Amino acid sequence: MVTSTFQKPTSRSSNTPAATPHSIAVHPLTGHIGAEIEGVNLKEPLHPIVLEELKAALLKWKVVFFRDQPLSHEEHVAFAKAFGEPTVGHPVFGFVEGYPQIYSVARDRLKGRAEGEQVIRPWTGFHTDVTAAVNPPAASILRGVIVPPYGGDTIWTNLAEAYKTLSAPLRSFVDTLRGVHSFRAPEGQTATADFIEKNKRRPLISEHPLVRVIPETGERVLFVSPSFLKSISGLSPRESQHLLELLFEHVSRPEFTVRFRWHANSIAFWDNRTTSHLAPRDIFSLEFDRQLYRITLRGEVPVGVDGKPSTSIEGDPVDAYSPENVH
Repeated sequence: MVTSTFQKPTSRSSNTPAATPHSIAVHPLTGHIGAEIEGVNLKEPLHPIVLEELKAALLKWKVVFFRDQPLSHEEHVAFAKAFGEPTVGHPVFGFVEGYPQIYSVARDRLKGRAEGEQVIRPWTGFHTDVTAAVNPPAASILRGVIVPPYGGDTIWTNLAEAYKTLSAPLRSFVDTLRGVHSFRAPEGQTATADFIEKNKRRPLISEHPLVRVIPETGERVLFVSPSFLKSISGLSPRESQHLLELLFEHVSRPEFTVRFRWHANSIAFWDNRTTSHLAPRDIFSLEFDRQLYRITLRGEVPVGVDGKPSTSIEGDPVDAYSPENVH
């Protein structure tokens, strides 16, 4: 089984609340998710105490934000390595030339993947990174370089809180279910030949529990990724569709979310196991450029409430970057 390199803080047990940090300032942004971090220079190696406090803040707040951190590609990679092993930028869609651990999140990166009119629903665009893999990334670190003067905000939602607020009967039901995740063209659209060819070269289809247990904390999270979760195993197509729409609508409720206004040199660092996020759609109607860069950290195979791990239907795990596993 692939294990995570995103390790829990060593200064506390799984069941002990995070201590108040002393080396950094943590400013919560909502009641359930998101905190802005001050008092650390990410261009420099992190002191062990600072590293432990950042890990604790990430586990508690699910996504943390940093301002005024003008990192180079090299410094971005070095910062990520303090928390785990970076993967190849994206297992299907590639990486930045010369920096194979970095994926370019540009304004128009989705152009050319699909054609036709996309069906837009309240949860459209929400996703957890690379859940088509049997071991989705443990965490993602996104750095803003070119940021429009307005527009382009990103939203994250807390999947642990979403799970807790389901009714007890529904929680008991989803605890038993598993779903199939894959890369496919969005609803209503047709995949382009290029999109199909890239998926053929690195096919990724996996079955994950709808509820996964986070090993560091014991939290249960509603592990649904609206963009990638296509069906629920064992249910009829109609049953699957209706239950998925209910769950997608639930995880995207505003009270579970935080909205981040990007500035140049801002960084968002999120626990990819406990969150889903929404890429902005308003930038496509604006004339401004937008360029961000992302690094993902190798993740473990999710485990459900029943103790059973996810299974790969097609494709290999997403391993840490090495020159040998670049496709």
